[in-house]
Amino acid sequence: MKIGVLGTGEVGRRLAARLAGLGHDVMLGSRTADNPVAAEWAREHGGHHGAFAEAAAHGELVVNATGGLVALDVLTAAGTANLDGKVVMDVSNPLDFSQGFPPRLVVPEAGSVAEQLQQAFPRARVVKTLNTMNNTLMTDPARVSGPHNVFVCGDDEAAKTEVADLLKSFGWPEQQILDLGGLSAARSVEPVVLLWVTLSSVLHTADFNFAILR
Repeated sequence: MKIGVLGTGEVGRRLAARLAGLGHDVMLGSRTADNPVAAEWAREHGGHHGAFAEAAAHGELVVNATGGLVALDVLTAAGTANLDGKVVMDVSNPLDFSQGFPPRLVVPEAGSVAEQLQQAFPRARVVKTLNTMNNTLMTDPARVSGPHNVFVCGDDEAAKTEVADLLKSFGWPEQQILDLGGLSAARSVEPVVLLWVTLSSVLHTADFNFAILR
C-alpha cells in the first residue's frame, strides 16, 4: 500500500520505518520538501520524502503523526483534494508544553483533535488510534508482556477495519484492539495522554500500557 506519513518527529519516523519494513511504499512528509531529517530517513529505509502535500497525495492512507496543536495546519497544508476519500490515521495529542512540565491538554472546540480534523475535512475518513502509548510500543506491542490494549475510534467502519489491519501487522493481537465506537470517543481517549505522562515520570520508563480488565 502507498502510505503518506505526515511528521518527521520521533513518532512519524518510527511509524514510517515500521510501515516501510512491512513492505509498504512510504513517503515521509514535512513542511519543506528538502527537510534533511526526512531525507536521511528516506536513505536509511528506502522510502520517499517530500512536502506535506506530496506525502498526502502519495498515500492511499495518510498518517497524521504531527503534534495535536499543529495538526489542523498540517492537514490544511496537505490539501483537501489529497485527503478526500482517504483514511487518515490520527495518532496526535494536543499537548502544550509552553508553560513547562507537566504539559497542559488543549481541547479544540470540536471536542478533540480527531473531530476537529474530521470537521475540517469531511470527505476524509479519520480514525483515532495509538495516541495512548509511547511510539516504541506502537509498532512493537510485545515490549510489554501480557494483554494490553490499543484503542480505535472513528465514524467510518471500513476505515476502522483498515486501521485495525495495520495494527495487526504491527503485532497487535485482534483481541487487544478495542473499538470504542464513533469518533466522539476521541474526547475520552486524548486526555489519557496526561495520565501516561504522569505514569512515565513515576515509573521511570516508557515501556508500559493500559489494559482493560473485565
